[in-house]
Amino acid sequence: MSAAEMKAADPPVAVAPVPEGTGGPRSPRPDRSPPTRPRRKAGALLPYLLIAPAFVAIAAVFVWPLVKTVIMSFQDVGRRELWSGQAAPWVGFDQFTNILGDGEFWAVVLRTVVFMVVCVVATMAAGLGISMLMQRMDTWVRLLLTAALVAAWSMPLLVATSIFRWFADSDYGVLNMVLTKYLGMDAQGHNWFLDPKQGFVIIGAVVVWGAIPFVAVTLYAALTQVPKELEEAAALDGAGVTGIFRYVTWPVIKPVFQMVGTLSVLWDFNVFGQVFLIRGNKPEPEYSLLGIYSFEKAFESNSFSQGAAISLITVLLLSGVAVYYLRQLLKIGEVE
Repeated sequence: MSAAEMKAADPPVAVAPVPEGTGGPRSPRPDRSPPTRPRRKAGALLPYLLIAPAFVAIAAVFVWPLVKTVIMSFQDVGRRELWSGQAAPWVGFDQFTNILGDGEFWAVVLRTVVFMVVCVVATMAAGLGISMLMQRMDTWVRLLLTAALVAAWSMPLLVATSIFRWFADSDYGVLNMVLTKYLGMDAQGHNWFLDPKQGFVIIGAVVVWGAIPFVAVTLYAALTQVPKELEEAAALDGAGVTGIFRYVTWPVIKPVFQMVGTLSVLWDFNVFGQVFLIRGNKPEPEYSLLGIYSFEKAFESNSFSQGAAISLITVLLLSGVAVYYLRQLLKIGEVE
C-alpha cells in the first residue's frame, strides 16, 4: 500500500479551534441585529373592512339618535324648530327641572314600576312552571306545546291586542260571557276599562301572554342541563320535590333565570304598544306609563324636548338594571 493510500485510510484528526486574535481562521459571529417585526399580511385588515358596514349601521340607527336626543333635551324644540330646521334655543337643565318637579311624572313612574313588577313576577312564575311541565311531557306533546309557544311569540302585537280587546269587550266579549253563563255572575255589559285597575289586568295579560313563550323555552333549555344523576341521588337521600329543586335544580338554572328576569324588567318597564293599541290610540291619563307619558309630551303637547328628557330619565332609571344584566352575561361566559 502506498503512502498516499495509507493517508487516505487514516481517520480524520479533530482540529482544535483557534482562539481569536491569533491570526488563524475565525468562526462566523452570530447575527446580533435586532429582530425584525413580521410584516402585516395583505389580508389582515379584511375582517375589519367586512364588519365596518355593521358598525356604520349601528352608529346610524342607535348612536346618532341617542346623541340627538341628548342635544334636544337641553333645548326647547317645538314644532316650528322641528319642521323648519331653525336653531332651537338652549335652556340647559330647565326641561329636567320641570319634569322632576312635576308630581304627575312621579305618579307615572310609580304606576310604571308597579305594573312592571306584577308583569315580571307573573311572567317568570308562569314561564318556570311551563318549562318544568315540559320536562315531564311526552316528546310529541312537548313538540306541540313548543310549536304553540313559538306561534304565540311570533304573533304581531296588533293582532294580539285585537284578540284581547275582543275577549274583554263589554257586549260580545268572551270573558263577560264566561262569567255570566258559567260562573253565575252578572257581568253582561261590564266595561273592564272604566276602572284602571281592571283595565291594567287586561293589558298585563297581553304583556304576560306575549312574554311567556321566550321565558318558558329559555328556562326549559336551562333545565335540560341539570344532571339527572344529581336529582336521582338527592331523591335516594330522601329529598322531596322542593328540596331537589332548591339544592340541585335551582343552582344550575339560576344564572339563566336571572338573565331572563332582567330582560323582562327592561321590556316591561318600556311597555308602550299594548297600552296604546288596546285603548284605541288615545290612552286616558290613568293609563299613562312612562312610554305613553313621553309620547304625549312630545307629540300631543308639541314639546319634543320634554319627551327627549323623559326618555333620558328612563334610560338612567334602567341603567342599573342594564349593568346588572351585563354582569350576568359576563358571569355566564366565565362559567362556560
